[in-house]
Amino acid sequence: MNRLLIAAILISGLSLSACTRPDRFGADGTDGTNGLPGTGVVDPNAIGSASDPASPLYFSQTIGDRVLFVVDQSTLTPQAMATLDGQAQWLLTNSSYLAVIEGHADEQGTREYNVALGARRANAVREYLISKGVPASRLRTISYGKERPISLCSDESCYSQNRRAVTVISVGSIS
Repeated sequence: MNRLLIAAILISGLSLSACTRPDRFGADGTDGTNGLPGTGVVDPNAIGSASDPASPLYFSQTIGDRVLFVVDQSTLTPQAMATLDGQAQWLLTNSSYLAVIEGHADEQGTREYNVALGARRANAVREYLISKGVPASRLRTISYGKERPISLCSDESCYSQNRRAVTVISVGSIS
């Protein structure tokens, strides 16, 4: 009986929380996609779109939110530095945003080794961004090691995509 009561409370709480934003289906007169009212056409200049240079979507899609690494390395490649130059410029221009730099590794090696390698990769990106003028107080690092692959297979084509550092843009304070 107690489990049933807890389950009912959780389900009703989740159901109510799904109803907190009444405009999510276009009740405000638009189609709910930041588009033009009633047309179903997305305005390419809408705030937050990939065409808005101040949006995180622009950062990830146009500038690039990730850099790749060579096997067992945390040294930045020239291509990675070029991407990070763009990231630094964007972060300097958009000073209200903070960044969390995620370090990742491929599935080869132990969990402990890959967490340490991911941390070195994230720190390499952080130090490079700081060297380009981004305040250290706006950057935080975290390592996921091999725990969050974006490509799953035991082949170099997948491994190379998983050896990365990803800069995630956020608003607020980093604690």
